[in-house]
Amino acid sequence: QVRLVESGGGSVQAGGSLRLSCLASEYLYCMGWFRQAPGKEREAVAFVNGFGGTGIIDSVKGRFTISRHNANNTLQLEMKSLKPEDTAMWYCAAARSNLSCSLVKADYNFWGQGTQVTVSS
Repeated sequence: QVRLVESGGGSVQAGGSLRLSCLASEYLYCMGWFRQAPGKEREAVAFVNGFGGTGIIDSVKGRFTISRHNANNTLQLEMKSLKPEDTAMWYCAAARSNLSCSLVKADYNFWGQGTQVTVSS
């Protein structure tokens, strides 16, 4: 049974930084971060494949960096210059596929429980 466990959320002021981490119970080719703000749909933020190839949404480019360490099955998201609109529950997601990874929620079949990020103005 695949398990994903997130950590690193918290409360910061606008302009601050946080680092999210996700520990997976096994190697998974596609790993990504999604977020869901209250009353909104869960949206993709970034993904990284097993070779280190990444994709990221425009609204966080230049502020967030996704990375992974295959040796210990961990995924990270470095978040800088946080904005109030980044406030959300943040989820680690993964898929075994060794085809192209994507920012499509339906392509991910394993999910963590989420970690809350709150950015105050």
